Amino acid sequence: MEKKSAIVEFFGDDLKRTALFVILAGISLVISFFFGKDFPVDPAWVAIILCGTPILYEAVTGLILRHDIKADVLVAVAIVASLILQEWFAAGEVAFIMELGGLLEDISSDRSRAGIEKLISMVPSKARLIIDGKETEVDAESVMVGQIIRILPGDTGPLDGKVVSGHSYVDQSSLTGESVPVAKEEGSEVFSGTVNQLG
Repeated sequence: MEKKSAIVEFFGDDLKRTALFVILAGISLVISFFFGKDFPVDPAWVAIILCGTPILYEAVTGLILRHDIKADVLVAVAIVASLILQEWFAAGEVAFIMELGGLLEDISSDRSRAGIEKLISMVPSKARLIIDGKETEVDAESVMVGQIIRILPGDTGPLDGKVVSGHSYVDQSSLTGESVPVAKEEGSEVFSGTVNQLG
């Protein structure tokens, strides 16, 4: 029963399922390219079915239900034309390349989303608000534009802003990927989620 639920869970994950289909399609195309004539049915059909079917489905439903002409429609035309001409490898290749591109795009957007979520989770919810020279801890969301907050060494900035007093080096690697802390002085912009190093 656990095996069955693991399989259902695996195929329920679009990214994993697409990755598996792309791998199988790629293997079938390699076999088709080198040994296709040795088989009664061209192995490129694996790529056509696994990668071409979703493209054809999206193209037809998009065109009929949403009256939407996207790249899927043009690719579907190329696949169908290749099939009519009995160019099995070409049809599989087009479908494979499109699905591979979609997979890489999904992986990239998932990583970007995870990075943004990580950055948001790093931003503190409290800020040290300075009013008439006195420091008060408040919710970062309640700080108004023009108010002054203090960020101590080792603190993560809760808000975007400008330095009004002091100078320091700020670790912006979580935001920009820079490996070296950046010097900040009066007038410099600072960003939430970055870490004050020295002053």
